Amino acid sequence: MSLSHEEFLQMSVRDVYRSRFTDYARYIILSRAIPDVRDGLKPVQRRVLYSMYKEKNTPDRPYRKSAKTVGDVMGNYHPHGDSSIYETMVNLAQAFKMREPLIDGHGHWGTVDGDNAAAMRYTEARLMPIATEMLTDIEKDTVDFIPNYDNTTKEPVVLPARYPNLLVNGVTGISIGFATEIPTHNLREVIDGTIALLNNQDITLDDLMQYIPGPDLPGGGIIQGRDELRKAYEKGAGRIIIRSKTHIETGKQGRQHIVVDEIPYTVKKKALVSQIEEEIIEKNVDGLLEVRDETDREGLRIVMEVRKEADIEGIMNYLFKKTDLQISYSFNMLVIADTRPQQLGLKGILQAYIAHKREVVTRRTQYDLDRAEKRLHIVEGIIKAISILRQVIDTIMDSEGREDARTRLMNEYDFTYDQAEAILDIRLHQLTRLDIIKYEKEQSDLEKKIDAWRGILASEKKMNRVIEKELAEVRDKYGNERRTILQDKIEEIEVDISVTVPSEEVILTISEDQYVKRASMRSFNSSGASVETCGLKEGDRVRFLFKTNTIHRLLIMTNEGSFFDIPIYEIPDARWKDIGTSLVNVVSLGKDERIVSVWPIDSVESIKDSSFVFVTRGGMVKQTKVEEYNTNQKKRGITAVKLKSDDHVECVHLSQGTEEMLLVSRTGQAIRFPLQEVPVTGRNTAGVKAMKLEEEDTIIGSFLLGPDEGNVLQIITLDGICKRTPVSQFTVQGRGGKGIVIIRRRKVQPHEVAVALIEESFDRNLIAITDKGNQVALDWKEYMHKQSVNDQGSVGRKIIDLDDNEHLSSVHQIASIHEENQS
Repeated sequence: MSLSHEEFLQMSVRDVYRSRFTDYARYIILSRAIPDVRDGLKPVQRRVLYSMYKEKNTPDRPYRKSAKTVGDVMGNYHPHGDSSIYETMVNLAQAFKMREPLIDGHGHWGTVDGDNAAAMRYTEARLMPIATEMLTDIEKDTVDFIPNYDNTTKEPVVLPARYPNLLVNGVTGISIGFATEIPTHNLREVIDGTIALLNNQDITLDDLMQYIPGPDLPGGGIIQGRDELRKAYEKGAGRIIIRSKTHIETGKQGRQHIVVDEIPYTVKKKALVSQIEEEIIEKNVDGLLEVRDETDREGLRIVMEVRKEADIEGIMNYLFKKTDLQISYSFNMLVIADTRPQQLGLKGILQAYIAHKREVVTRRTQYDLDRAEKRLHIVEGIIKAISILRQVIDTIMDSEGREDARTRLMNEYDFTYDQAEAILDIRLHQLTRLDIIKYEKEQSDLEKKIDAWRGILASEKKMNRVIEKELAEVRDKYGNERRTILQDKIEEIEVDISVTVPSEEVILTISEDQYVKRASMRSFNSSGASVETCGLKEGDRVRFLFKTNTIHRLLIMTNEGSFFDIPIYEIPDARWKDIGTSLVNVVSLGKDERIVSVWPIDSVESIKDSSFVFVTRGGMVKQTKVEEYNTNQKKRGITAVKLKSDDHVECVHLSQGTEEMLLVSRTGQAIRFPLQEVPVTGRNTAGVKAMKLEEEDTIIGSFLLGPDEGNVLQIITLDGICKRTPVSQFTVQGRGGKGIVIIRRRKVQPHEVAVALIEESFDRNLIAITDKGNQVALDWKEYMHKQSVNDQGSVGRKIIDLDDNEHLSSVHQIASIHEENQS
């Protein structure tokens, strides 16, 4: 007794995983998820159609239970579970998914609301007439057959497909590392385009798109973006916009109705209605009162009731942006071609189909030719036998049996084996004069057909004529009008905030500790309408205070060079006496990130011609157009300026580009230069040198100066000395210099500037805080009158009494209400 020995192959887990997963991925891609470019079907779809055809479940027969079809498919071709097979049948039967459904379903086969089909034991089905065109001539050796999964029968590798089903019915598929998304098209247009390409292989894509201008979706709708369509048809990938089709009706009491007649491809109506209802419940759309689903047997109908004189265009723009009344659809025309996945354009798909169609016609013609030649050979033998009938009969009667008779006919009269067999099978009543005429006519007909079929096989022109004729027959028999409207441009949707947010004047505050709030004018006025009554955390103070509107926007610049643009209405509403919410809950600020400049504006359009001028503590200046900051990431923050690791933004100004700039450093230097010397650069740039600073010196003040020569610069030093100097005394010089002295320098304990102000642009009082925690309130206008204006470089006057070894640590401006576009 011999023992069997097992052999083991050592492999790492990684190698085993790669090998098995690669095999699995290949199987999923080629055998389940991605369609064949020739017939546009996935394997399970092909198996369903072939099984129904083979079982005579055709349009001329009664409906058959879906469960029987599922069982036949699963038992013979697709052993992967009944649910996937039935789901395939459902998809092939749903007219809102397929442009030309291939299965005629009887019963509940699902709805555009997303309702599932009834169980397969309840529904019935049969092939649609157009589905039989996919299988015509399959028995004539037009396609290859392979053994099924258990080698008990055979199944087709591909269907003959008398029309380009891939484009007509589209496909959606997701595989491992691959996905395909091809929309449906109009049968008539696709066939016209195929014929045009058949007759002119050099046709351009633009000319081809004259026949196939774009997808034609089952539910109609509107497609926008002809340039993107062309890109998709050229490269195999692109993005289009699909929009609902609507019209306006007038209802009772003068109210207007927005009626949706057609919704985008793949959108579920019930979910869409729920989205609109949610917008109404949340009161996100001003003027939209109610939505009703009035769909009936006559067709889809969603009615939205709006208030009389409401902004319908604004409401629709909002709904297009926020709901599935408009969707983005991405082409990804990935198919199996030449046994591998490929991304093909429109022309490539049609060329692959034409090559398949040419092979089908060639194989069918050869099949018919072979059978005709075989039959002609038999008919010629019968006619010859009839011409010597008596000799043939005598020979047969003298034979010992069938085999002897066949041999004698072949030897004595030169008949072939097949002819002798046919002669022996003829009955005596078939030898009448009428039958002789019939055989002669059959011979003539066969000779004509053989000549025609040989001509088709020998001539590409005749072959093309046959293909064109068959395509035209399908087009004329099943073609219908386009349902989807095509528009050249993708319409940019701009949602008017007034549609979604009621316009209301508010007071906006941001504190030193970066707490933000918006309060209604009613709350502000009822609380005394003053800064002093504003709710704050202990030790906090109001830094910015604006009167603005809920439909306006707030622009923010930070010391770390970030830019934020947020709608005012997104800032949490609060009572005037509430402390508000931390700004980090509204925008994405870093741990140590601080605001340096803010602007409430009515719209970005209102400042589009302006520039942002950045001044850093390290003496850099940068000028960039406002339009450079028009991005979609403004709430999360975008980089506004490129900074060195040890530098920060001191201030940002809104400029028209014609002003002069005055910079003040901590050591008491000032420089004045024209802003035209600062080049306009892109968003993520560092700028240029504005002022050459001594070591450890920084910029503590920057100002844009207009033509007014009466401006006065005021500074307060850390030891409480105030100095007022006319701006005109700071002569204009080139950018990048050291500047000139503001206040006479001291050899011992040099001056350090705490705050710098331009009097004409400043109307707020100050609070000075010392390093010992004392606070000193300064009535700035009073001090301004007491302190005379001195020449540049002279000494100042002490306005704050400090104890020995006490210094100012900071000086804060007391906020007052400012209108928009001021800081």
